[in-house]
Amino acid sequence: MPARPIQQWFDEYAESHRNPVNVAVHWIAVPVIFFTIVGLLYSIPPISLGERLGGISPANIAVAAVVVYYLMRSLSLAVGMALFCIACLFTARSLALHAAWPLWAICAGLFVLAWIAQFWGHGVEGKKPSFLKDIQFLLIGPAWLLSKIYRRLGIPY
Repeated sequence: MPARPIQQWFDEYAESHRNPVNVAVHWIAVPVIFFTIVGLLYSIPPISLGERLGGISPANIAVAAVVVYYLMRSLSLAVGMALFCIACLFTARSLALHAAWPLWAICAGLFVLAWIAQFWGHGVEGKKPSFLKDIQFLLIGPAWLLSKIYRRLGIPY
């Protein structure tokens, strides 16, 4: 079965994201949720690759898999999401090194708050979150927001 075109994903996602309040909530909560998942994975000790190679963070593995997922749908969106992933990794590293609280605690708290906001936004919308229909919509949401930025800038996706 051929992969569904990215615009088809976006059109279906948009069906439950029409209310301006819900869309505004998503502009904040979706990137926060994405970051917190990266941060929580970054909090897990690196997986050892042996004495000579050192270790690799589970966050790096997840980010690589996510970028491949986007790459299979759109090169330009994959580039934008890769840049966002790098920013998330950099922020997670900075917080892990310099924050007063442990990174996992910061990310867990933000994760819960962002999901509360998401469900509140969908309550305002009057429609269930898309990911309840297909789990892939958890990765479509960030790309949908990025596609809106691309559209404003005239960047094809």
